[in-house]
Amino acid sequence: MDKIKLLKVEYLPKDLEQGILYVSQEFGIAGHLCPCGCENKIMTPLDPSEWSFKELNNKPTLYPSIGNWQLPCRSHYWITGGNIEWSYDWSEDEIIAGREAEARKRKEYYDDLEAKQTKKTILRRILDWFLKLLSN
Repeated sequence: MDKIKLLKVEYLPKDLEQGILYVSQEFGIAGHLCPCGCENKIMTPLDPSEWSFKELNNKPTLYPSIGNWQLPCRSHYWITGGNIEWSYDWSEDEIIAGREAEARKRKEYYDDLEAKQTKKTILRRILDWFLKLLSN
């Protein structure tokens, strides 16, 4: 398979059809059947620390690539502009390095998010103190 169509849904259906990328932006998830034909369901969370989804002219793009290393097929591909772009099969060392890079990216994202929330909290406390002074 070398093409995939976009279907926006609220909820992903129980039974998926080959060649369709189901996207629930409300729930932040995309799902499709593995394009190699093995019939495994592939779920990708849509989140800044996971996969991003873009659509242009009703053609989907997911970033980064999808590596199904835990499946017997070990398929590795990109979904770009409605096309399946096949990649090579990674070695075990590449898979480990990729997982470590993903974990670092996820940690950096959440650490940065936490720092921003803490900063807002401190600024909010200062603002509240200042407003309290003005009201007296």
